[in-house]
Amino acid sequence: MSKVTPFLMFNDQLEAAIAFYTATFPDSQITNIARTGSDGPITSAEFVVGGQSFKGYNGGPYFEFSQGFSLYVDCDDQLEVDTYWNALTEAGATPLQCGWITDPFGVTWQVVPRRFMELIADDNPKKVQAVMDAMMPMVKLDIAALEAAYAQA
Repeated sequence: MSKVTPFLMFNDQLEAAIAFYTATFPDSQITNIARTGSDGPITSAEFVVGGQSFKGYNGGPYFEFSQGFSLYVDCDDQLEVDTYWNALTEAGATPLQCGWITDPFGVTWQVVPRRFMELIADDNPKKVQAVMDAMMPMVKLDIAALEAAYAQA
């Protein structure tokens, strides 16, 4: 276990959230669940999503997620971007802008192809700006369009 672990406070949706997350992302599992009584609802859980450990709690309506905190999904290629994006949208997530999407539990995700990070790490500021300009109006990120903007700069 790492020294720092994200702790997510859900509004009574913890069980559904961790079931969805662990089914959607490889290298995921539920490691511990605490219930109110033997048949009661889940109060807290420890789980792993994509290799990252989390703790979660059903905190009630006092807590809401903010886009100030998001989960970053490092995608190998467009197929992986599409796979996660589709899984999130099919579950009822709300697409935002620039590869961001808020799941039905209120958690915001950034679904980002590794190629985008490579392109914006270029030493040529004109190429970087062209990629950023192409990315800004996108909802789901499109590697081919980002590479085209890079090549044309």
